[in-house]
Amino acid sequence: MNRLAGVTSPYLLQHADNPVDWWPWTPEAFEEARRRDVPVLLSVGYSACHWCHVMAHESFEDEATAAYLNEHFVPVKVDREERPDVDAVYMEAVQAATGQGGWPMTVFLNAEGEPFYFGTYFPPAPRHGMPSFRQVLEGVSSAWTDRREEVGEVAGRIVGELAGRSLALGGEGTPGEAESAQALLGLTRDYDEKYGGFGGAPKFPASMVVEFLLRHHARTGAEGALQMASDTCEAMARGGIYDQLGGGFARYSVDRQWVVPHFEKMLYDNALLCRTYAHLWRATGSDLARRVALETADFMVRELRTAEGGFASALDADSDDGAGKHVEGAYYVWTPAQLTDVLGPVDAEFAARYYGVTEEGTFEEGASVLQLPQGEGVVDAVRAESVRERLLAARDTRPRPERDDKVVAAWNGLAIAALAETGAYFERPDLVERATEAADLLVRVHLDERTRLTRTSKDGRAGANAGVLEDYGDVAEGFLALASVTGEGVWLDFAGFLLDTVLDQFVGEGGSLYDTAHDAEPLIRRPQDPTDNATPSGWTSAAGALLSYAAHTGSEAHRTAAEGALGVVKALGPRAPRFIGWGLAVAEALLDGPREVAVVGPGGDAATAELHRTALLGTAPGAVVAVGEPVGEPVGQEASDGAEFPLLAGRPLVGGQAAAYVCRGFVCSAPTNEVDVLKRQLAVRV
Repeated sequence: MNRLAGVTSPYLLQHADNPVDWWPWTPEAFEEARRRDVPVLLSVGYSACHWCHVMAHESFEDEATAAYLNEHFVPVKVDREERPDVDAVYMEAVQAATGQGGWPMTVFLNAEGEPFYFGTYFPPAPRHGMPSFRQVLEGVSSAWTDRREEVGEVAGRIVGELAGRSLALGGEGTPGEAESAQALLGLTRDYDEKYGGFGGAPKFPASMVVEFLLRHHARTGAEGALQMASDTCEAMARGGIYDQLGGGFARYSVDRQWVVPHFEKMLYDNALLCRTYAHLWRATGSDLARRVALETADFMVRELRTAEGGFASALDADSDDGAGKHVEGAYYVWTPAQLTDVLGPVDAEFAARYYGVTEEGTFEEGASVLQLPQGEGVVDAVRAESVRERLLAARDTRPRPERDDKVVAAWNGLAIAALAETGAYFERPDLVERATEAADLLVRVHLDERTRLTRTSKDGRAGANAGVLEDYGDVAEGFLALASVTGEGVWLDFAGFLLDTVLDQFVGEGGSLYDTAHDAEPLIRRPQDPTDNATPSGWTSAAGALLSYAAHTGSEAHRTAAEGALGVVKALGPRAPRFIGWGLAVAEALLDGPREVAVVGPGGDAATAELHRTALLGTAPGAVVAVGEPVGEPVGQEASDGAEFPLLAGRPLVGGQAAAYVCRGFVCSAPTNEVDVLKRQLAVRV
């Protein structure tokens, strides 16, 4: 066992038995490099990463390679999901130097943490124009020994270039109609009209962009926006990126057509997509959207929920193929012969047509990824469900992919929002309960007495790494959604604590935001990225939560901070809409509101529940909903006399019955007892 024994990261623990003498990211590792006068090899990956496993098996488990590495370097292993700040800083350097990035990420540093040589995956022998890992190690070691001055110049230049990239995009003014329209036009140009989605292969699910399109349609009535959102969601749901048997989405499609996925299943993708499909159903009533939202929610609860009530990070892409070999996608793919073994020849022929399984296969070695292609004629729904259930039962007997049990605060925040809203929309109180249990875990384990978040936990034990901006933004977003669904004001309070920390620790000049706190461990550059990656950027997720919290409470400080942060959307939205989708979605909420709905009525009352659900089903961008019993008189921006939500203060019953109060842009409509009237009030467009 090396120095990784005893850490909480499942990814690092996978390397604890390597002959490589790995160090975790600690000051002591760099002090050791300084003492020995050798470079640091920084290797960054994550547990569900296929090529991370490949490089580990080929190089890090090889005794000779490990011996050379241990002699000439201090090897440091980082889980990018535990330390997104470290990952972001060095990935930016890799991309700047090589024009591309990805994982595993391999970077060579001096003892000051300054990078001077970069790469990703290196094979054990030269191949496809790539040097072998051993060649890279020998070349770097030689340069360090014989050309130290050159190494120092490279490191200094890179650090200087990174330092010059600080963003000054706050304070640009808030995005308006022009920026929203330009962003929509840009997305239309990038839209794949034949297969849905944006761009070519590999093709990633565009959750944040679809949310912008749905909000833009709700606010303006733009049918093109809704069509792109609907068609993209249908294409993904029918493709191989969606698990047609067990629900849930894989990470991305390796092809333009959504046929063959990269099979890892991440919590963040499924949380975001669950919410996206629920919002699509809310806008259109689509049966497909309803089914996918619920199946994805059930997948998260069934496959990713931990014993402590949180949600694990991921399921691996690889699994045992039944013959003792770890193979990507082995758990999910089918051959015609395997269908016949489970279903018999008649139903196997039906299943092959229904799921697009061919003799040639759509994946490797004649296997096919199950899809749901558009077929001719009417399908026997009862027969199709019987086939699905039997195939799922048979698949359950296969060796399962490994699970990364690490609980990441930000991703659990996304899951809380998705499960709370999906449970409310489809009258599934069990999903709301699962969301509440995850929120309880975050408060108990991840939140300290200073209202500072810890990034990760495992087995109910908090990790050592501080939360970053996306943790605060996404957890606050989850708490705000949970507050609106449950009527429990404590979640609004907790969101407020987190957002106060954002104002205190993450805000820079001119409204810009940093990804790490003012008192975080200093790196060679303080990370600051407003663009979305696989998840909403911390910058814009925090802006969205700040805006919603301000609508709930009337806090001018939080609204001002949100508006300042959205300057980056004004600058980047028209130029790069695919990469700032969540910021554009938040900008739609800013343009529409604030829109606030207060539902007052007795607890357990059917009329209260109907008005509350109607309010939650409103599609107005960024509308906030409060529900509870009437209490107190209005006192400016604060709740009074025990009201759990400020919006409920001084709002009485109307005619002794439950009532809804709708305000928009600081102007209020007359309260109503009637669901139809409430629907009209929520549907008003510019």
